[in-house]
Amino acid sequence: MAGPTAVAEPSQARPAHEGILRRQSARESAARTYARALPIVPVRARGLTIEGADGRRYLDCLSGAGTLALGHNHPVVLEAIRKVLDSGAPLHVLDLATPVKDAFITELFRTLPPGLADHARVQFCGPAGTDAVEAAFKLVRAATGRNGILAFAGAYHGMTSGALEASGGAFDVRVARLPYPQDYRCPFGVGGPHGAELAARWTQSVLDDPKSGVPLPAGMILEPVQGEGGVLPAPDEWMRRMRRITADRSVPLIADEVQTGVGRTGAFWAVEHSGITPDVMVLSKAIGGSLPLAVVVYRDDLDVWEPGAHAGTFRGNQLAMAAGTATMAYVRENDLTARAATLGARMLQQLRSLAQEFSVIGDVRGRGLMIGVEMVDGEMEGEGETAEGKEPAGLLGTIGLGGPRGASAAVVPGTIPSPRPASPELAAAVQRECLRRGLIVELGGRHASVIRLLPPLTITDEQTTAVLDRLADAVAAVARSHGPDSERQRRHRRRGRGEGTG
Repeated sequence: MAGPTAVAEPSQARPAHEGILRRQSARESAARTYARALPIVPVRARGLTIEGADGRRYLDCLSGAGTLALGHNHPVVLEAIRKVLDSGAPLHVLDLATPVKDAFITELFRTLPPGLADHARVQFCGPAGTDAVEAAFKLVRAATGRNGILAFAGAYHGMTSGALEASGGAFDVRVARLPYPQDYRCPFGVGGPHGAELAARWTQSVLDDPKSGVPLPAGMILEPVQGEGGVLPAPDEWMRRMRRITADRSVPLIADEVQTGVGRTGAFWAVEHSGITPDVMVLSKAIGGSLPLAVVVYRDDLDVWEPGAHAGTFRGNQLAMAAGTATMAYVRENDLTARAATLGARMLQQLRSLAQEFSVIGDVRGRGLMIGVEMVDGEMEGEGETAEGKEPAGLLGTIGLGGPRGASAAVVPGTIPSPRPASPELAAAVQRECLRRGLIVELGGRHASVIRLLPPLTITDEQTTAVLDRLADAVAAVARSHGPDSERQRRHRRRGRGEGTG
């Protein structure tokens, strides 16, 4: 599995494989996405590995956009599904109580952050995370009697209208957008704790300024790690500030854990890194164990809904509940959260070393097994790149930050360089080169310039090495064809051939 290229393509499989792809292109919507960048036809899968109809094998670091916490067809998931099928239990029960649902809720509540499980209610929604987001908005609006929602730049919460209104690419008067802290492309040009502090102060000012144009909202929704936004982990202290700001103003805090949940970030729920307890959690993807399932978990004092206030025909998916119970229990019992934290830190370290080799990598970031590699134009400098004694882009002189007791802390100009322009073209080229080498990766970020890695929590050390080797080889190939042939790149190739550097 560690080789740089995929298995050779049998000639007899090619016509069927290509015919399926041609028919897909002719008959399916122009809105299809993954199929455009990943022209493969999966027919078998196990763990990290997918086999295509053409006979080629791929290492899958897309994992159903984070849905497959245990990888493809994990034995405990298959066993749970077979048990339900063999029992003769109904598969479609709307919101009726069943032993399968009872087991799912029991396991889910066992994993919830401290302070929530003992006072929680759960609402089963339609099968997609976006429906759970809609339900969460309806819930906090009913509970508070208010209408507006606070959301963050770069957010992604789904594809229905309400979820899109709170996502980064839409505009709606009911949603106020706030700056999300990040280091590499800090909206304030500062990064680090100072940038996070400015973002928190902006949020506080919007809520407390009677002329801000933003009335007290029904709720705030945030992702502990922005996934589609470019794999941006929220600083823990900023998360705690958001919790205090919302709690002090009786604004329910909604944590969107659709992609970060079930161990993905190195904690069972990503909010646990900061130690906060949200009022509402939106859950989907991995909680269904590879099958469609979505729920909202929330404080019981918010449960003011009338019967039928939120419903959905397919909210009683028994197979998904069984698969989800098995997945959550396996992650918990085998401490795969700790495994994700350790392995993710190792992968980040190695990828940051790779970034030192190639100027086309602008930044490497992530948390646990949710990792992003941002591709940039290696030949161009960023706008207003700073040097010692010069002002960073977006800042006019020193910014004073008052501490909790009114003390002032200064942001020193020139502490970080302005990043180089994002390069979606290079990111797409790396994705193509990865696929040629038998590695499936996703793209994301504001400019679709971030290579995203979402391997299953069950990935082995050997498979991790294979993933990193193939990604490094793909980056090297793209760097050679799109940038100057630096000495560092030549050294990288010699090491790959075992020639040494002497």
